[in-house]
Amino acid sequence: VNSLGATPLMELYILNARIAERLKAAGLVIHKTLVGPYCTSLDMAGASITVMHLDDELQRMIDHPCDCAMFRS
Repeated sequence: VNSLGATPLMELYILNARIAERLKAAGLVIHKTLVGPYCTSLDMAGASITVMHLDDELQRMIDHPCDCAMFRS
């Protein structure tokens, strides 16, 4: 769950909780959740949500440490 710039972190976590509830109700398992201002625009309101299907290779990649301009894990 990505802030576009002006959305407070509290609202992102509320949005994330609702998304998690709906995914769980649909029988989906969440491997990893990231919430924060990852790719922003100057004080733009709103949020973006990214959900992806992971196979074993993609799971290893998403778990691998990363340090770049827009993302750090």
